[in-house]
Amino acid sequence: MASILMVAGEGLPFIKTGGLADVIGSLPAALTQQGHEVKVVMPLYRKIAEKYMDELYFDCEFSVSIAYHEVPVRVYSKMEGDVCFFFIQHQGYFERDTLYGYDDDGERFAYFQKAVIEMLNQLNYWPNIIHCHDWHTGMIPCMVKETHDNDARYRSIRFVYTIHNLAYQGNFGPEMLDSCLGLPYYLLDNGNVRFDGGISFMKSGILYADKVTTVSPTYAQEILTPQYGEHLEAILNMRKYDLWGIVNGIDINLWNPKTDPEIPYHFDKVNIEKQKKQNKLALQKELGLKEDENVMLVGCVSRLTWQKGFYLMMEQLDALCAAPIQLVILGSGESQIENKFRDLENGNKGKICFYYGYNESLAHRIYAASDLFLMPSLFEPCGISQLCSMRYGTLPLVRETGGLKDTVNPYNEYDKSGNGFSFEHYDSNELMNTLYYAIDVYYNRKEDWKILQTNALNTDVSWANSAKTYSLLYDELMANS
Repeated sequence: MASILMVAGEGLPFIKTGGLADVIGSLPAALTQQGHEVKVVMPLYRKIAEKYMDELYFDCEFSVSIAYHEVPVRVYSKMEGDVCFFFIQHQGYFERDTLYGYDDDGERFAYFQKAVIEMLNQLNYWPNIIHCHDWHTGMIPCMVKETHDNDARYRSIRFVYTIHNLAYQGNFGPEMLDSCLGLPYYLLDNGNVRFDGGISFMKSGILYADKVTTVSPTYAQEILTPQYGEHLEAILNMRKYDLWGIVNGIDINLWNPKTDPEIPYHFDKVNIEKQKKQNKLALQKELGLKEDENVMLVGCVSRLTWQKGFYLMMEQLDALCAAPIQLVILGSGESQIENKFRDLENGNKGKICFYYGYNESLAHRIYAASDLFLMPSLFEPCGISQLCSMRYGTLPLVRETGGLKDTVNPYNEYDKSGNGFSFEHYDSNELMNTLYYAIDVYYNRKEDWKILQTNALNTDVSWANSAKTYSLLYDELMANS
């Protein structure tokens, strides 16, 4: 069994902006059940400090060189179940209003990565494997291999690098190589870290890690192509024999219709029909929709961005308004999409509700009350929402891409198999045809709908199988070390 340090930009239960946080909140615990020792390290953001500072243990203090200055680092920790979470504190870099999106993000996360590398030395903690997640951590394998190669303690560490979303790459100017990362310029000249005239944290992670993973088998194949490769497909093809696609799971204790404290009526396979209708009526009342337990309620919980397929929906607004459904959308993102949905609600009060922002508690109630869950993504590395919806017997309607293709099996009217609905091409007519098909099954083939609900509830969306696959990956690395 391995000693593993996970390095990430965010993680539950402490802070979340996207699916990465769900993974960091659930995978380490699943791996400890496989017998591994897992620790996690992330920045100490303002929201974490405000809520947990009194509970954190002070571990050590040191400094790292950033922009030719020695910058202090303080490390804190907290146990969460069997997993130790470390936090890197720098108030100037991390105690801000949001996690990412600043002009100095490159400097901030160069500091974070340098601090993580030196933390090992300060704590005399030497994991077998450092598992890095997304661009925020992509330079760690490079920095260790290029600047600590004469130290046997660092040299013995193996690296896994997981791509959660290839579209966010951490690309910065070349001057950062020396000033913030302490790396020689020949790495720019020989192409190891060079990308688009600057440097890429993501590219470096892909090249320098011993194994590269991404969050579904289909996405692992898609990113080898120009359509999905985000200009890194050539680099990924160089590493394709070390590239693993391992689908995400969800925390099935947190997402559990039998015990979920956020929903008013609990249910399981036995009483889903009655209790789901009660949840629907309660949500309709809460959101100002017409109260009707028999109408098909379509839910959507998402960032409102181009990636998530909302431009397809915007091409079909008239058809969506005319369909015999109610529609609930929870999210925020591009102002153009937000404004369209505001207008849509204003013109269709009682039928369509747009809830701006993110509300975790409301998200649970939408999953529990909805009959169908809409997720027509342009691309989707894995996706968490379709897994949550199936856990609540809500059938996902998805485009066949990435993890959506791997986790949602379309309804087969002949053998009654499937746990949702899907369409192949990124085309708004295909989306609407599939929605009309789902509507027809819901209203006119009620027994089939019940079978599909049961299939969805029976789908294993836990981390158990994925944790076993990660264990195989770690075992392979350890055997070759």
